[in-house]
Amino acid sequence: MLLTSIIDAIIQINTKHLLMKIGVDVGGTNIRACLVKNQKIVKLKKVTLQDKDNLQSTLKQIINLIRIVYDPEVSGIGIGVPSVVDLEKGIVHDVVNIPSWKELPLKDILEKEFGVIVMINNDVNCFILGEKHFGVAKDYSSIAGITIGTGIGAGLIINDKLYSGSNCGAGEIGYLPYLEHDFEYYCSSNFFKKIHHTTAYDTFLMAKKNDAGALKIWDEFGKHLGVALKSVMYAYDPDIIILGGSITNAYPYFKKQMSISMSDTYFPKSLEKLKICQSEVENVSMLGAASLVDETQEFIIN
Repeated sequence: MLLTSIIDAIIQINTKHLLMKIGVDVGGTNIRACLVKNQKIVKLKKVTLQDKDNLQSTLKQIINLIRIVYDPEVSGIGIGVPSVVDLEKGIVHDVVNIPSWKELPLKDILEKEFGVIVMINNDVNCFILGEKHFGVAKDYSSIAGITIGTGIGAGLIINDKLYSGSNCGAGEIGYLPYLEHDFEYYCSSNFFKKIHHTTAYDTFLMAKKNDAGALKIWDEFGKHLGVALKSVMYAYDPDIIILGGSITNAYPYFKKQMSISMSDTYFPKSLEKLKICQSEVENVSMLGAASLVDETQEFIIN
């Protein structure tokens, strides 16, 4: 009886802590942080990252941003970064577009600064966690989240568990060889810049005006992306693939050709069962980063 009461008290304490946490999304241009209470964002701030070659300057910016949204009742901080992460030690390596973050013990630095647990993971992993807890993937156990923007990457949940790989590098589909380069060359902003000498955003605006040239470019993009998604299907056989990132704003313009490209497959039954959809949750990556704290607390309880 006494043991049961103690266990119930521990669970209640941890459950209380789970109610409030901070999620941080580190990008190459901006850093965003939010305070999450009862599974909802109650405060959100964004800053443009300055002086990226200066380690102390960038650290000061992220610390000051977290302070703005911080609350004394916060149980932890979850952070998504565009890099490989030592998940146990919380060291980030070679962060995309932040040259000063080569081998940064970010977890230790922030835990000393704020006195709460800090969990760090790859940004696309945070995206898929957000979709699992807050988005359309709630009812699925095998999930692939694909973000398409400056690059293309995947976050994976297998049997309801986030799969990061041995070095937090699982899902880096952009670097798989494809045609004369790799998937990132043909399935990200590189496609528009390097092949068509324009931008995805400008092509999107022209497509909205029903410009034939722009529509043809999006068809070509969809064809390449369909091949990439087939590779994801072959490798991981997920129940659902969720597309996110800035380029998915143009989803209506490349969806048809993407589907046609995927239809040429060795496994038509797998494709028939596979659901593909666009992310619908605002700030889902920050919510996913915050949920890193939840998963840690649940592991401790169990």
